Amino acid sequence: MWQIFMTPVDLYCERTGPDLWSEPLNVLTNLAFIAAGLWGVREARRRDTGAFAEVLAWWVVAIGIGSAVFHTVATNGTVWVDVLPIAGFTLAYTLFNLRRFLDMSWQQSLAVFVLFYVAVGLLTWAVPDWLRQASNGTTGYLPPFLALAFFGVWVTATGNRAGWYNLAGSCIFVVSVICRMIDPLVCTSFPLGTHFLWHMLNGLMLGVLLAAAARYGAARKAR
Repeated sequence: MWQIFMTPVDLYCERTGPDLWSEPLNVLTNLAFIAAGLWGVREARRRDTGAFAEVLAWWVVAIGIGSAVFHTVATNGTVWVDVLPIAGFTLAYTLFNLRRFLDMSWQQSLAVFVLFYVAVGLLTWAVPDWLRQASNGTTGYLPPFLALAFFGVWVTATGNRAGWYNLAGSCIFVVSVICRMIDPLVCTSFPLGTHFLWHMLNGLMLGVLLAAAARYGAARKAR
């Protein structure tokens, strides 16, 4: 079990071997997440938005740390340190949309949350293997993209300007996904690859989402 956990993986252009410092650019660009998260913490506190918004910001910091760990010690085990914080933030931000931007009760929020992710989960599961492989596994990020687009439209339709931040985030995410997809295709001509752009653009995208949380995410009573 431990041997499987520590088995090295080589997923990106920049990695040249199992050594710790084989992806320096992919490691360093995780500072984009940490910077976005710390900025989000400051904004949430400055605007007194509340604990939920601040937790989201710290979560973004955790995404940066987890990704840096994986790109330093790239193994079958550390990949989960990278993936789980991203998945957790996606789910938490969906609830934030429902509770704070759409002003739903917890019962309503949980009902919509479950229905949405069941539908999106089935859609993601139905993606054919050839497309999953051709996209360098990027189809696994379909749920967060659809969440940003779907709830962005919904929140915008209610007149809440936070919806535009969701939609802006979805547009940035499309570009970052393209950078992740083409990473293995450019290795020959550009050995550094394009995965570092995925980090930088996603740091920007998460900063946009945290801005929405800080500016428009106060609890109803506080507003």
